[in-house]
Amino acid sequence: MRTEIEPDVPLRKPFYQSLSVQVTVAIVLGVALGRFAPQTAIAMKPLGDAFIKLIAMVITVVIFCTVVTGIAGMQDMKKVGRVGGKALLYFEVVSTLALFIGLVAGNLAHPGSGLNVNPATLDVKAVAEYSGAAKAQNTTQFLLHIIPTTMVDAFAKGDILQVVFISVLLGVALAMMHSRAEPLLRLLEVLTQAIFTIVNLFMRLAPIGAFGAMAFTVGRYGVMSLGPLLKLILTFYLTCALFVIIVLGAVSWLAGFNIFRFLRYIKEEILLVLGTSSSESALPSLMEKMERLGCSKALVGLVVPTGYTFNTDGSSLYITMAALFVAQATNTHLTIGQQLSLFAVAILTSKGASGVQGAGFVALVGTLIVVPTIPVAGMALILGIDRFLSTFRALVNMIGNGVGTIVVASWEHEIEGSALTQALAMPTNRTIEQQIMDQPSMERQTRDQQISESEEEHEPIG
Repeated sequence: MRTEIEPDVPLRKPFYQSLSVQVTVAIVLGVALGRFAPQTAIAMKPLGDAFIKLIAMVITVVIFCTVVTGIAGMQDMKKVGRVGGKALLYFEVVSTLALFIGLVAGNLAHPGSGLNVNPATLDVKAVAEYSGAAKAQNTTQFLLHIIPTTMVDAFAKGDILQVVFISVLLGVALAMMHSRAEPLLRLLEVLTQAIFTIVNLFMRLAPIGAFGAMAFTVGRYGVMSLGPLLKLILTFYLTCALFVIIVLGAVSWLAGFNIFRFLRYIKEEILLVLGTSSSESALPSLMEKMERLGCSKALVGLVVPTGYTFNTDGSSLYITMAALFVAQATNTHLTIGQQLSLFAVAILTSKGASGVQGAGFVALVGTLIVVPTIPVAGMALILGIDRFLSTFRALVNMIGNGVGTIVVASWEHEIEGSALTQALAMPTNRTIEQQIMDQPSMERQTRDQQISESEEEHEPIG
């Protein structure tokens, strides 16, 4: 006979077993190696690339399983459209505010003043490939791109938006099938457990990946090379920090939680993004933590992946600030009207380049192409330090998506302030597979009840 399972009480692990401690040490070692042995550090690049590829390998399957099983378990299909609409509204408002703040910060700090660069002396070849990618993107093509050529093609290319589109369709279809869909849903639940177990195994390699990526960055670009552009870097870093603390902090307060507690809750993901300069490296574990806070699986599956395309707060801060930097560095005077035009164009281009490699830089180039007053050749000034800027872009993007998910969940009354505060205060040292193992049984019980009620409604009389 099975005995009653005792409540799960997280045990305090030795500090050196904490993922956040391991990643922090790895980042410090990577910086040291890059500083004192740059050639050896550059050779560490495959370690970072391999880790990011491992995570990218499972992202589409994580999203697919989460969205399909979440939507299929919904009783109200109208909620899918409602959640999507609220998420897009939030994304547009906050990312537009980020664009405006970047513009204001650039005007206040003047990071490019005094450089006196002649655009004719810059190497435009380095920016050419990004210009081509920017010209190839427009709003219509972007919307059409959401529809994949084939279902298999979306997974083969790893296109997140296309996978979300397919997952929503399949989830709705399975929900309409009621009990006939149960065998497939049980299979997807088992697949979800397996995939998150794989993710947990990959996360144990995070310190190695962070070490390799950080060592390469410092070894390849060098800290001393940042000197002439240090004002831009510091201005951007400070603006990002203020945006998170003040803007996202205010949003968090209105939603009933503390931004600093939330940052502590996702500290492993923050360190992972800092080490790898990739927000996607933290996507699977971020989705898992959002579910643990009480956000439904369907909401997390819809909001988080979509936010990686539409809710790019860090990239929005970067686009307008970097555009002003190029104008100031090349002594290009911009009137208030021209800056407002730049702002309006950036609202569109910041979304149109999503899904392209180096999306933030591509969106900036696309903005300057449409605004001819600022020389596109000036982008060559930033290209060399973009790796350092992209780290904080990715970090703010990830934090913004986490906050946005909680906000939409609170709008849907899935979580309340007191329960959320209590959840944020809980230890986060349980492994991912331990968390995911608890979920399917509860979801299956709820779905079994829904199916039973549906079968009773459709049971023939006599």
